[in-house]
Amino acid sequence: MIKRAFAALAALACLLFASGSFADQPTEWQMDLQQAATPIMEQIRWFENYTLWFIVPITVFVLLLLVVVAVRFRAAANPVPSKTSHNTAIEIVWTVGPVLILLFFAIPSFNLLSAQLTQPENPDVTVKATATQWQWNYEYQGGTEVAFDSYMLKEEDRAAAGKEDKSVYPRLLAVDNEMIVPVGKTVRMLVTAAPTDVIHAFAMPAFGVKIDAVPGRLNETWFRADREGLYYGQCSELCGKDHAFMPIAIRVVSADKYAAWLEAAASDLAGANKALMAAVDGADKSVQLADNVSN
Repeated sequence: MIKRAFAALAALACLLFASGSFADQPTEWQMDLQQAATPIMEQIRWFENYTLWFIVPITVFVLLLLVVVAVRFRAAANPVPSKTSHNTAIEIVWTVGPVLILLFFAIPSFNLLSAQLTQPENPDVTVKATATQWQWNYEYQGGTEVAFDSYMLKEEDRAAAGKEDKSVYPRLLAVDNEMIVPVGKTVRMLVTAAPTDVIHAFAMPAFGVKIDAVPGRLNETWFRADREGLYYGQCSELCGKDHAFMPIAIRVVSADKYAAWLEAAASDLAGANKALMAAVDGADKSVQLADNVSN
């Protein structure tokens, strides 16, 4: 009996602490941000929690003031209205108070913006993402150049692509060709739209990345994914009738798997993708879903 109990505890520990791949995506009734997969997203989640310590008390305070005013200064309790035109103390408080609160918001906010906008020197990978109605084109720049289009995966193509599991490859988010990047490496993103197209936006919630893709303009951002997995985003700028069908999928893999994929993809993208999926599935039999709960 004791041995069985220890075995059960060991199995539970393995489930709780097992390392593996994750598939970050929106979930039903989601009220929190997706789990952070990059240092920038860690800062964004921290800033969200930080602002709540101000927003909740302010909301409660304003609600109480409204209740007090509605009860104490109603017409029935004050048949003769007050002639007071101003109060110096109150004027000072409601001017200085918000200024101090905004100052507490501004300092960490500017620090976060600086971290987002400061491009790291010597990025490990540079990828150009070009948006058109309604797909993304990825171009890997550097020693080995790879370019491919990424469309939303059609239901009839799931079996051929080996992506029938909708918990990992969800409807309206899964794509035929994911963008592949190595874990723990700095990825520089060059984002634009086709010259004759409209404005789009490249957004990856788990990475804390969102940047416009503007025709004729090259915008730049970066990220460093700290854990392997499959991450989903979408075009976040209203771009036409199929705006809702323009997903973004990024697969983060180990450095050796990335190097093998990049070399093979230069001559055979489909074969490289299948080999990578087989290698990932071989290392981790199932792709786990992130629970979107802050640590």
